[in-house]
Amino acid sequence: MAERQEGRKADSRLADVAAATPLAPQDAARLTEFARACKAAARAVVLYPQGHPAITATLGRIVQLTSAASLSRPLSLTVLPDGLLLDEQAPARVDAAVVELAILLHSHLIGQLTVHPGGDEDAWRNFLLLLARTPDSIRTEGGIARVWTTMAGRHVQLREIDYAEVLRERAGGEAAVWDQVIANCLQGASFELDDAAVRELLGIASDPDKLADLMAALETKAGGEGGIGAKTAALMRMLRGIVDAVSKSDPERLEPVLRNMASAVGQLSPEMLMGLMSDRRTDDGPRLMNAVVSRMSEGTIAKFVARNVVAESSPTDRLAQAFQTLVRDGEERERLLTLARDDVAASPLGSTDGFEAMWDQTAQKLLTSYSDKPFVSEQYGRELSGARTQAVEVEHVSDDPPERVSAWLNTVATTALRALDLTLLVDLLHIEPNDDRWGELMLPVVRLLEDLLLVGDFDAALELISVPVQQVSSEGSTARRQHATTAIDMLIAGPMMRHITTHLATIDEHQFERVKTMCVSLGEVLVKPLAETLAVEERPRTRERLTSILLAFGAVARRTVERLKSSPNAAVRRTAINLMRQFGGSEALPDLTELLDDSEPQVQREAVRAILNIGSDAAYRILQQALTSGTSRSRDAIMQSLSVVRDERATPLFVYILKHIDHRGPTAPVYLRAIESLGAQRDPEGIGPLKDALYKGEWWAPWRTALLRSAAAAALVRIGTPDAFAVLDEATGSRIRGVRHAARQHIASARARRPTPRREEV
Repeated sequence: MAERQEGRKADSRLADVAAATPLAPQDAARLTEFARACKAAARAVVLYPQGHPAITATLGRIVQLTSAASLSRPLSLTVLPDGLLLDEQAPARVDAAVVELAILLHSHLIGQLTVHPGGDEDAWRNFLLLLARTPDSIRTEGGIARVWTTMAGRHVQLREIDYAEVLRERAGGEAAVWDQVIANCLQGASFELDDAAVRELLGIASDPDKLADLMAALETKAGGEGGIGAKTAALMRMLRGIVDAVSKSDPERLEPVLRNMASAVGQLSPEMLMGLMSDRRTDDGPRLMNAVVSRMSEGTIAKFVARNVVAESSPTDRLAQAFQTLVRDGEERERLLTLARDDVAASPLGSTDGFEAMWDQTAQKLLTSYSDKPFVSEQYGRELSGARTQAVEVEHVSDDPPERVSAWLNTVATTALRALDLTLLVDLLHIEPNDDRWGELMLPVVRLLEDLLLVGDFDAALELISVPVQQVSSEGSTARRQHATTAIDMLIAGPMMRHITTHLATIDEHQFERVKTMCVSLGEVLVKPLAETLAVEERPRTRERLTSILLAFGAVARRTVERLKSSPNAAVRRTAINLMRQFGGSEALPDLTELLDDSEPQVQREAVRAILNIGSDAAYRILQQALTSGTSRSRDAIMQSLSVVRDERATPLFVYILKHIDHRGPTAPVYLRAIESLGAQRDPEGIGPLKDALYKGEWWAPWRTALLRSAAAAALVRIGTPDAFAVLDEATGSRIRGVRHAARQHIASARARRPTPRREEV
């Protein structure tokens, strides 16, 4: 309960800052992206050796985000215990990665972080390795700011929190002394405060509400570092420290402070209260708790019972044990339960149906003596009791061999924790029967998938993603299918494709097959993002593998790719054409025909090449129709595209044009360009059609006929084979004067260009 209270206070503080100075959406997105990148890279640099692909990928993301191109000015972050401010502004919605980064930075007493553009991978790796060290080890070297300075760090500037200075500034003294008190309680048995901090602490101890808040904050902080034992030990050190400080500075205030402690202890959870009362690690612990508990008023105990009943909607065994420990007398218990009932009845729980029956059961349970016997066997109870007397400090024992220590450390390594996260989520998804609670698991599923894709753990990602994918295609409940579909949409709309493309150029074939299987399992909803990613990708290896993934979708990808041809982005249209060419087949011809009239010349060229790749008579007829019925601009664009094609696929098309397109009228330039292109191809297959073109012509159009015959003769000369010159030699004896003239002219010019043989060669 104390954890929930502290969480609400933390959220409230951030909400207040955000409401006063809200962060712009683009800046909030940049802050979130930076925090996520730091979170992933911080894990990778600890887990993997330098040079590992996972480190390269995660650090590369930070380098990209903080490069001079992406970061126009320094990134100024103010570190709060539970969040980050960018330029003194908080995001309206705080991402979990931002909170985690803030906690990490705050644990090193970093108050402000300024990131300058231009940090490289080595610089960021050094900084993240420094953050991975324990705060205590860094403080022994003078603090993180000093250590970072000695490492010649330039791309990041740190401003470390100076608690003495903060305490001198009275505006923030109370918050600073909270942190100092909590740090003292968590780090050992010592409780050392300077005079300024003691004065602040006395002010807190004089206010029962502030003291309760401080205890709740300590419970929350200790909960992140240990179990109930760590919480009670830290809280007991704080209570003793307060009593000692008051006894030394102002003994007359001890009684009011003890009463305030009693009121604050009454706001703890039953587990914490029982932990304090059963703490036997020091001699003065039981005496102190007896002094505090004896000052708890009837109203405090009644509110303690009422608050926990309302929170849990029913009494727990630990609440019953705590209540019976606080109140020994049976009649007094009944009187206090009457007071507690009034408080519960005034809450929303009191207005629910069946309240009276619920309260009767509550009262009966709270009045009945609590026993662990139904839950703990006699043998286990003896062993548990004996364990208390045999406890030792693990750090004082050094007889464990290195391999055993290494094995223990491996159990808490990042990979092991990630595997536990994966196992937990998969098991929960399989056993959770409630559809709504199953749907609530989808958000952590998506977040874990993003982390797995970021570090390149595709085996684990495939295992996790198979659960919602199977649910979408199953015949289960409609609500669960909807939750799974929403999760897949969230995953695809996020950084999934960016993370995948980061690894495509470096992973081996086995891993690539896993990626392909995972992508195909998501269905056709991924085809469009894949095609759009392929449209902007420039790395050949990555483009090849993205294309392979798209082709694996088969007919589904073909339908989606065909829709991409109408995209306003010319790069996307070119990608659609390339994919249609990869798919092959005459089914793509109608879509390619539409793109022959595209306003982008490069798109037209790609469409022409795709049609040539099909290479059927139907494909050639489409080009013929486009050349015949299209505008002059379209014909010029198509012929220009054809003229740059230099392979055997173009020859059949030019032959087809000479056989089926009229050499007169609007298509005359096309016919002439086809003749020139056949000569440029230098393919012997073009000799026959060029011979036919050489003899074509009309006496009433002498200029056009002469131009046509001259172009045919020149093309035959460019082909230059004996068969081509045989056609020209035959034409020199033709009865048609224009044919003879064109053949003789180009044969003469060809011979003139030949080098004169030297005398000795003759």
